[in-house]
Amino acid sequence: MNHQYIERVVDLTDPGKNIIYNMTADEAREIVKSGDRDAVRKIDGQFALVSVNGKTVHLARSIGRPLRYFIAKLIDGPCLIIADRIDTIYNYLKKEGLDDQFHPSYTRMAPAHYITKIQLLGCPDPNPVYERFFYPERNSIKEEKPEILGKIYMSVLYEEIKKWLKNRAKTGPIGVTFSAGIDSGSVFLLTYHALRELGESPSRLKAFTLTLEGKGEDLEQAHKFLRELNLEMFLEPVEVDIKDIDWKETIKVTEDYKPLDIQSATMNFALLKAIRKNYPDWKHIIDGDGGDENLKDYPIEENPELTIRSVLNNLMLYQEGWGVHSMKHSLTYSGGLSRGYTRTYAPAEVLGFDGFSPYTLPNVIEVAESFPFIKMTDWDHEKLYELKGKIVSSGVKAITGLEMPVFPKRRFQHGVTDRSTFDEQFPESELAYRQTFQALYG
Repeated sequence: MNHQYIERVVDLTDPGKNIIYNMTADEAREIVKSGDRDAVRKIDGQFALVSVNGKTVHLARSIGRPLRYFIAKLIDGPCLIIADRIDTIYNYLKKEGLDDQFHPSYTRMAPAHYITKIQLLGCPDPNPVYERFFYPERNSIKEEKPEILGKIYMSVLYEEIKKWLKNRAKTGPIGVTFSAGIDSGSVFLLTYHALRELGESPSRLKAFTLTLEGKGEDLEQAHKFLRELNLEMFLEPVEVDIKDIDWKETIKVTEDYKPLDIQSATMNFALLKAIRKNYPDWKHIIDGDGGDENLKDYPIEENPELTIRSVLNNLMLYQEGWGVHSMKHSLTYSGGLSRGYTRTYAPAEVLGFDGFSPYTLPNVIEVAESFPFIKMTDWDHEKLYELKGKIVSSGVKAITGLEMPVFPKRRFQHGVTDRSTFDEQFPESELAYRQTFQALYG
C-alpha cells in the first residue's frame, strides 16, 4: 500500500506590507505561480510573494521585503512555514509542538531578485531551485558625464518617491531618517520637491537626526545641510542616552550578527524608538538605505575579500553578495543587502512603522547598474568614491533646482557620537555578536 504524502504550506507573511502599483496582490501571486521570470520582473514595487500550486511553491521578493522559510516534518508529510522573521517561524513551531525540530540555521532566506521554487515531495525534500527575475545589463549606458547620469538616476528615484506618496503615504506625516549624507539628503530633497509638485503641504515632512547625548558630527552636518537650503525648519534632532544603545537587543530584533549591520541597526533602532515614544501614531518613514550599494560606494580597502575588479565585474555584488550558486552564498541569510536590509526593515517593523527605502527598488538599481563604471574609473577606486556625490547632487539639482550640499562619506553609526563613545558601546570581534545571536535559541 503506497503512502501518499500530504504537503502543507503555512504562510505567515503580511500581504499588507507589499507595495505593488500596477496590479492587485492576487494578480501578482498568479504571476509568481507561473514561474515566468519576465512577468515577475514587471511587478512594480517592493514585495514578498508566496504562491502555491499543489506540491510546488514559488517565492519572490525584492530587497525591501525579507522572506524566510522552514520545512518541518510531520507524519503525513512536509510542512513549509513562511514568514518575514525567524522568531515568527519559531513561535509557530512552538504552538504546534514542533519546536524540537527547530534551529535558526535550518531556516532559509529567499534571495532577493530570484524566483525560489520549492518542491514538497516528502523525505527528503529537494533543494530549492533559483531563477533570476531581475537581470539589469551592466555598463549599458555609454554616457560618462556625471550630470547626465545623475539626471537619469535621480529621475527614476524621484518617480518612485512620487508613486509612494500617491499610493502609500497618502496622508499623515512623513519622517526621513536623516544624517545629511548623500543618500538621506537626496531622499529628503526629492520628497520635499515631490510633495510640492503633488500639491501637498511640505509641512508633512520632518527630518529626524540622531545624536547620542549631543555628540557626533551628523547633527552639525544636518543643521548645515538644511541651513544652506533655507530648510532648517524641517529638522528635528533626536537625542538619546547611552543606556538606549543596546546591540544585544538589536541582534534579537534583526536576527543577524554581522558587526557593521548590527552597529547601524542599533543606532537606527534607538532613533526609531525615540520617534515612537514622541509620536505614538507616526506611521511613514523613508530612508536612503541602498544608495551606497547602488553606486558601489564602500571602502574596498577595508574588506580583504574585495578588489575594485571584483566590485565592478560582478553584477549587483553589494546588493546580492557573491550569487546564489557560489560557495560563499549563505542559504540561511542570502547575501549582500538582500541579507543586510534587516538592519533597516526589522527595527521599523517591530516598532510599527511603515518603512520605505526607494534606493532598493529594482527600477532604481537597474539604472545604477547600467552606468559605465569601468570606463569612468579606469579601475581606480578613488575615482569610484568620487562619483557618487557628483552624480547624485547633479541629479537632484536637475530635478529640484536645489544645490545639494555634499559632505565626506561617513557610516551612519559613526556620525551619531564620538569615536571613543562608539568604541565603548560595541565589541570589536565578530565572535561576540555571533555568540549573542546563537544564545537566543540555546
